Amino acid sequence: MEQNTYLVVMAGGIGSRFWPFSRTNHPKQFHDVMGVGRSMLQLTVDRFKGICPPENVFVVTNRDYTELVHQHLPELPLDQILGEPIGRNTAPCIAYASYRIAQRDPKAVIVVTPADHAVMREEEFRTNISKAVDAARSHEVLITLGIKPARPDTGYGYIQYLDQEDNKAEMPGGLKKVKTFTEKPNLELAKMFMESGDFLWNSGLFVWRADVIVQAFHNYLSDIAEVFDDGLSQLGTPQEEEFITQAYTRCRNISIDYGIMEKADNVYVLPADFGWSDLGTWDSLHRIGRPDECNNVVDGDVILYDTCECVIKTPSERLVVVQGLDGYIVAEYDNVLLICKRTEEQRVKEFVADVKAKKGSGYN
Repeated sequence: MEQNTYLVVMAGGIGSRFWPFSRTNHPKQFHDVMGVGRSMLQLTVDRFKGICPPENVFVVTNRDYTELVHQHLPELPLDQILGEPIGRNTAPCIAYASYRIAQRDPKAVIVVTPADHAVMREEEFRTNISKAVDAARSHEVLITLGIKPARPDTGYGYIQYLDQEDNKAEMPGGLKKVKTFTEKPNLELAKMFMESGDFLWNSGLFVWRADVIVQAFHNYLSDIAEVFDDGLSQLGTPQEEEFITQAYTRCRNISIDYGIMEKADNVYVLPADFGWSDLGTWDSLHRIGRPDECNNVVDGDVILYDTCECVIKTPSERLVVVQGLDGYIVAEYDNVLLICKRTEEQRVKEFVADVKAKKGSGYN
């Protein structure tokens, strides 16, 4: 384990597509989505044991969730929980953490991960992360992990890499030079990507040296770099919170993919396959869950009759009896019960918006 390897966990999102389980006051990263007794945030930090020491783990979250993070990770010092005053997408989030770590350790290698992804084969995951960390340590590159696609999924972004004939396409460790990024495609395009063999799902996992990502901000997001350059002396001091409050009013809402990764010329991807899912939707939970003989994935005290192809997640203290459903989501949390066709799950955001308009904010 290298002492200058750092982990940044992005844990500020709401995960509205997972409603009603994921709510504004208790997003999905703080839930035991997998039914294993650990929250998504806890599982995320767990899988990096042996890769970076505990004192190098940082969690970036909304200030409203700082106490929740501390409850789930009581061993994490408050100084390592970075609170954002408002959500500004991934670029300001990563800038905040990267500047803070670079100030502490100029030789740092940083792994950035979302807090709400699932990994089914953790040893393979660690092997791939270690490869990326080694490459980032010795090269001035921005690395993302690309997942070998299992189906033409329209819910993921895609990364195309240069083919073997380009003698500059590969680096040690199997990294490949990125050619293009494509946001969520339509089904026809996703099928073409699958057939081509040189496209990967964009996992949202990144690895780079602190100095390399800070330089990338100067090159491609100079307005954000200027904000954090101005406050560098206040990071890690009692003035940090006040500075960050002011800094985020100056930062635009932009993703790291659009702001840097799609523009930089030193971006590489490591093709990987370790049972990954971003757990962005109820259907993704069905895909990675343990199905019964009728292909239902169930978490809760549930009795089923004549029911197939469903995903059901209900409180353990409530007995639920379901009869005659085929291909439905049944999800209950707190004061909301959702019953929805799995094929219509893209409408969940619409349901949330309607509920807020008709019933107020107590249900979202």
